[in-house]
Amino acid sequence: MKIFLIFSLVFFSFSSYAIPLGSGFQFRAVRQMSDRKTLQCNTKGFGTKQSATLSAGRFLASVEQKRYKKPTVSEIKKKLSLLQYEVTQKNGTEPPFQNLYWDNKRPGIYVDIISGEPLFSSLDKYNSGTGWPSFKKPLVSENILTVKEQTTLFMKRTEVRSKHANSHLGHVFKDGPSPLGLRYCINSAALKFIPAGDLKEKGYEEFEYLFKDI
Repeated sequence: MKIFLIFSLVFFSFSSYAIPLGSGFQFRAVRQMSDRKTLQCNTKGFGTKQSATLSAGRFLASVEQKRYKKPTVSEIKKKLSLLQYEVTQKNGTEPPFQNLYWDNKRPGIYVDIISGEPLFSSLDKYNSGTGWPSFKKPLVSENILTVKEQTTLFMKRTEVRSKHANSHLGHVFKDGPSPLGLRYCINSAALKFIPAGDLKEKGYEEFEYLFKDI
């Protein structure tokens, strides 16, 4: 019955409905655009705010693909700076402590510089001391792809790429804070920051609830 209610919310027109499922979980279907709806799962009781965007089968997956697309090579070259192109398209790495967001403390979300797909939240950002933006976990895990790499310089690294733009973002390491123990070490050049106050204007209103108490 619960599964039927959740999927019914996705396919009918509405502004916002919530279904309590107990144990601190609540699924909320939010209408973002006239042609796109997303299920959000808010979890409570873990000491910090957590969020996840759940895909309702192939329907939501196909809609996401329509919204977030990778431009042509010529369009990307026009859009990006030399550093942004080097990082995202050629797997480059920007200098530590000399990049745009390593010390950014403003509330908001970080999206792919090319496609705009949401990747990380300021709520999960922390100071790792490395000089690059570091996050405990993704904002939308479905938009993060990991690629195993060979051990280089006595260090085993796992590359992180965006799903829709296929941008090189950085790497993830298993030396992060609890409870997940992960450190997503990301290049600022691969990101665009959307301040919490601009989320609705920029088309990311589904994430406003994360910052309503800030």
